[in-house]
Amino acid sequence: MNLEQLNFHHLFYFWRVARGGHLTRAARELHVSQSALSAQIRQLEERLGEALFERGGRRLVPTATGRLVMSYAENIFGLGQEMLGRLQGQREGMLRLRVGSVATLSRNYQENWIRPLLADPTVVLTLESGVLEGLLDRLAQHRLDVVLANEPVASDPERPLHCRFLGSQAISLVGPSARWTGRTLGIPDGLDGADVALPGPRHALRAQFDALCLGAGVRPRLRAEVDDMAMLRLIARDSGWLTVLPDVVVQDELRSGSLVRVGQATQLQEHFYAITTPHRHRIERLERLIGGAQAPPGDPPRR
Repeated sequence: MNLEQLNFHHLFYFWRVARGGHLTRAARELHVSQSALSAQIRQLEERLGEALFERGGRRLVPTATGRLVMSYAENIFGLGQEMLGRLQGQREGMLRLRVGSVATLSRNYQENWIRPLLADPTVVLTLESGVLEGLLDRLAQHRLDVVLANEPVASDPERPLHCRFLGSQAISLVGPSARWTGRTLGIPDGLDGADVALPGPRHALRAQFDALCLGAGVRPRLRAEVDDMAMLRLIARDSGWLTVLPDVVVQDELRSGSLVRVGQATQLQEHFYAITTPHRHRIERLERLIGGAQAPPGDPPRR
């Protein structure tokens, strides 16, 4: 079939059903009858010469052809949504930049990274936080312009991505200044039996830290494990325990002197990445941010 024979209205209906897996729910959301929706999807199948769905219990499950068509429909309608957002921003004389960041990433790092945009009166920022896979799905649907992460992701043909390294930072051991000013501990050798708060198991640093302790035969006394870096920052400040984290998380407390660096582990590194889609509309200000990124304060970038 030729492109002009493809009915994009039918393709849109297929896309909405495939995203949810339910014909009834999609019909309700689209304000059409279930029979009319089903008929339009059948017409698309007839045009393409392939079945797009099969039954999986109460759900409609895309066939192999349906999954292929779905991957293209995601791009087509995701780009359409992006286009409408860009046009709206253009009419308002503003650039809308949508940034996602994984929940385990330091909010201080994210703020440092977007800081050049905060003084720009022509930029409207949308900042989202979540689990990496969910953010990557939104990126693939063109609902985000960039995802900031502390672990790399691989690209694959069904979800092509660009993952660009932004920089690294060594990990520090910090403690309350009233107790630890002028004292130092080795990591991990000085931590046997010490009360510590650590990033949670989902954080990219945690496996590195656990392996380091295991190799040295060191067993700290775990008092808290926290995925959210903002909460880990509060615990570092208020608990009295030693905390293992990147300097950027507690940069304000280190400057004010309420916390001090007790040790630093150059073997442990948090890496920062900007993830984008290769076919999105080029945004010059975003490209400058990615291209001119620096590692967080306290450590030079490693390229």
